[in-house]
Amino acid sequence: MISSVTVYCSSSNLAPLEYFAAAEDLGRELAKRNIGLVFGGGRVGLMGCIADAVMEQGGTVRGIIPKFLEEREVAHYGLSELHVVATMHERKMKLAEWGDAYLVLPGGFGTIDELIEVITWKHLGRHHKPIILLNLNGFWNPLLLFFNRIAEEHMITEHYGSYYSICNTVQEVLEVLDKG
Repeated sequence: MISSVTVYCSSSNLAPLEYFAAAEDLGRELAKRNIGLVFGGGRVGLMGCIADAVMEQGGTVRGIIPKFLEEREVAHYGLSELHVVATMHERKMKLAEWGDAYLVLPGGFGTIDELIEVITWKHLGRHHKPIILLNLNGFWNPLLLFFNRIAEEHMITEHYGSYYSICNTVQEVLEVLDKG
């Protein structure tokens, strides 16, 4: 049973509008399913969009933001809980611990870093939580091709694909979450 999901996604306000629409839809649906959101605590980009959508539907949102980002005025103060931590490492640990599943929307370097980290931890047996990639417009395809290459060259095991689910639509993500 998934009662909370950690979402990794872009903090850019310049992401394609389709990504914002998906983040908003996901936020509303998480709240309707009584699934809490755990995220990086920002009010900008897809992060702020999904958090706002959960809050507007009466859902629960826990944000974790390092002090230096709070000081840049990107913290989202309209959440159920906002935890200000000292470092990015502390933030990443809490994000990893507090969700029952990981949902990865399109994003930049930080999102890729977080995705690779939770995949690596799953590979090493440090967790068994679902990892769901929202592959809007094939966003993750180049990275998935790279995963294929490193498997072909025997850098990772051939069953690496079992570590995550690839969903091309919001509806597919919801179906995976509903299965628990």
